[in-house]
Amino acid sequence: MTLDRTPAPTAPRPRRLPLTTPLHLGRPSDIWFKPALSVVASVAPPNLTLLALGRLDLAMYTMAGSLCALYAHNRPYAARARVLAWVILGMVGGLAVALLTASLATGAVVLVTVGALLAAAQKALCDATRVGPPGNVVLTFISSASLFAPQTLAQVPGHLALALAAGAWAWLVGMAPGLLRPHGPERRATAQALNASAAYAEAHGADDHPHPRHRAPAAAAVQAAWQTLLAARDPRTRRALEGLLVRAEVALAAPADTDPGRLRAWARELTGTGPIPQVHDPAAADELLGVEAELAAPVRPLWRRLGPLAPIAARTALGCALAGYVSLALGVGRPYWALVTAASLYQANLALTWSRGVQRVVGNLLGVLLFAAVVPLAHVSQVLLVLLCVAFNFGAEALMGRNYWLGSVCVTPMALLITEFARTQEPGQLITERVLDTLVGALVGFLAAVAVTNRRSGDRVDHALTAVERARERAARLLAGPAPAPAALESARRSLTAALADLRATVDAASGEWWQRALPQERVVRAEQAGHRTLAATVRHQGLHADGKAEGVRR
Repeated sequence: MTLDRTPAPTAPRPRRLPLTTPLHLGRPSDIWFKPALSVVASVAPPNLTLLALGRLDLAMYTMAGSLCALYAHNRPYAARARVLAWVILGMVGGLAVALLTASLATGAVVLVTVGALLAAAQKALCDATRVGPPGNVVLTFISSASLFAPQTLAQVPGHLALALAAGAWAWLVGMAPGLLRPHGPERRATAQALNASAAYAEAHGADDHPHPRHRAPAAAAVQAAWQTLLAARDPRTRRALEGLLVRAEVALAAPADTDPGRLRAWARELTGTGPIPQVHDPAAADELLGVEAELAAPVRPLWRRLGPLAPIAARTALGCALAGYVSLALGVGRPYWALVTAASLYQANLALTWSRGVQRVVGNLLGVLLFAAVVPLAHVSQVLLVLLCVAFNFGAEALMGRNYWLGSVCVTPMALLITEFARTQEPGQLITERVLDTLVGALVGFLAAVAVTNRRSGDRVDHALTAVERARERAARLLAGPAPAPAALESARRSLTAALADLRATVDAASGEWWQRALPQERVVRAEQAGHRTLAATVRHQGLHADGKAEGVRR
């Protein structure tokens, strides 16, 4: 008699909301220093130029363009050029709406309402286009702060021109590393996928029957690497890296037959500037025909990607508006920080939103204390003020990868120091308003997330399950038929791999959502297990780990 250990569907229960777990520190990113140095190189020259001209009051507008240097560090340079250009246009577009509203509106309620709608649009567009990190938060910070800056219609064109000029400089800063390592992002993404697959293979050796969830981090790294390679333009480099990335996928499909040491060795070679390791495999050329077919596939329209994001956009609009209104009612004259705090909370589900709220509150409160310690030094001279702001920019990006709260410790004093560019302000009032806005934004923003439930998450799980089952059936039909074409089999395998990764991400997001119908846990587990078995069968059929064909994979 055998026992069925697959979980039965159960009604979802409210998840626990931990206080300390969200504060655990992670490992720093492999490239933590790159966005940090980029933002310094982008922010410092415009600010120092304005300081020399005696117009530091205009720094808020150049900061709008300078902060665009934070984006697209994980993308190949050809794609980065396009993404950075769109980010700059989006930043300047949001700034234009904010400045026009500030010059025409007559009441703070109107400013808060416009700010909330802008925040919702920025959140939806960044999520739909996967622009990030830092996603929508920086865009919302600039547009929300600009709403409460004194403005006239005659000043708007000049201020927008400053933002565009600084944005052009940020674009150059973002593209400059490509002169030294033109394929750095692709190589780095492939190395991360190889290391993640090696770690999964090692874990599989310690546990003969790991849960499908244990495979998710490695699968996510492989999928992220494929997305990076699909955006690369140089076909020779892309094909060489694709051959290595296929090895990472093989490790996911057949971890017991994989040599993790060889995968890690390849990853180390990729992190340098030497030649890309060559994988000699007769099947590789045929297999990668499926990748070329995917490159030719049409891109999913933006409007279709925006549809599923409606609940999160509604949460953002409601939460930001209510946070701003409550802050106004409590006497805060410029409640943009409450609006920004609420906008920063909203993640894929309610559980993650709670975690981000804890991180935001802790980081901001510690950041306020840090501001109180350094503000006397900032008041000594404007040169020190600018240098402190640049230093906090560096610290924010260097630490953000460890945990959001740690980066926020530097973001908060930086944002407060920016308000000092126009005129020296009374620190006590700034600190009081910032603490009040943080608490209001976090509390009201989370309550809005509870009120606006994402009931579509269960439907997306059903759709993801259907996609996995169809992809598995297609691969199984090809395997059962006589001598399937290598390109067709590879296309089917990659479709199944992508569907499985999407299913795990969808289930994880839905599992953190409250007040929804029961998830089909049994069907999910069985679909994942069947999908992984089919992937292993395709690997065996293609001969990728047969003797003499798959270097680095042992029988």
